[in-house]
Amino acid sequence: MNFSYDENQLEIKQLADKIFSELANDERQKLVDASGSRFDPELWQQLAESGLLGIAIDDSYGGMGFNFESLCLLIEEAGRYVAPVPAIHNLVSAAMPIQRYANDAIKEQYLGPIANGKTLVTATLANDNSLNAIQNSNGDWIIDGHISCVPYAVYAQAVLLSATSEQGLVILLVELNADSKTLTLVEQQSTACEPWSQLHLQQHPIAAENIIASGDKAAECQAWAQQLTIAAQCAMATGLSDKMLRMTAAYTSQREQFGRPVATFQAVGQRAADGFIDIECLRLCTQEAISLLSHSVDNSNQSVINEAVTIANIWCGDICHRLSQSSQHLHGGIGVDRDYPLHRYCLWAKQLELSLGSSASSLEQLGDQIAAEFA
Repeated sequence: MNFSYDENQLEIKQLADKIFSELANDERQKLVDASGSRFDPELWQQLAESGLLGIAIDDSYGGMGFNFESLCLLIEEAGRYVAPVPAIHNLVSAAMPIQRYANDAIKEQYLGPIANGKTLVTATLANDNSLNAIQNSNGDWIIDGHISCVPYAVYAQAVLLSATSEQGLVILLVELNADSKTLTLVEQQSTACEPWSQLHLQQHPIAAENIIASGDKAAECQAWAQQLTIAAQCAMATGLSDKMLRMTAAYTSQREQFGRPVATFQAVGQRAADGFIDIECLRLCTQEAISLLSHSVDNSNQSVINEAVTIANIWCGDICHRLSQSSQHLHGGIGVDRDYPLHRYCLWAKQLELSLGSSASSLEQLGDQIAAEFA
């Protein structure tokens, strides 16, 4: 069996690396940091012009028509450069559920503009939320409540949300109209300094055609989107962890102590070697989860997918913590200097660790999944 990437996938990696190396290097990111917002519209537009935003969007909507696995190659490269763009929120958490579950009108309205970078759609499909949906007599809906940690909402034209209703769970698309008197955004900031918001909705009207799914279909959509998002976050963690270790190896090879590079010290070499093993374990677990999600056409192997995604989640949470700690330790004081790029990687590693939840809870979830199979 051939486990290598095909020619198209290698071209995606190479093109993404070229763009990020030019527009997401350390000097440019210092300018982005100084602007006060971790979003670079010029970089985002360059990704759009290159076609990379449309990797997993059907060619009928102006995309490339490739699968989730190919999209994760872009996300891994974004992690390698900690690029200030909403790749996961827009291209995975929002665009893929819209493409799979939305009606044709919504697909036509949003997928093409997402692919060409003219529209940004974000998403937050958490299990726990305080949004309530009520359907009125004409078939439209009214949404009440609030939800925190909506990424890039200040730049987005719409957000994909889940809400509870008398008919069960509903997945809906809310247009973020700044002039709306029933919708308010309160500024927040993530650990990685991404622009987040708390979204307040007060008797906010939603047209019936903006309901993506409801009932059992909504639960299926939510679970699928959550798995895609976790796998994509693991791909991002693979890229950033790999880069953290390479930065550490380069630094310890140059820094001298007692007349010799510190990389030649046994304790330094052992800790770096442990980091390398960790990254390869994360890479393999992540690739398995991504491959299963990319090539699954039905729910026949859902238990296998659940286990693979949970295992990748466990490794990701642990390795983001361990690699960040090891990199900081081996760098010494310069690791926390904001003039040195490592701090961005450590912030993102902590953000991913927090977003994915503790490894202990994921291990418990994995145990429950395995036990349920034998029950």
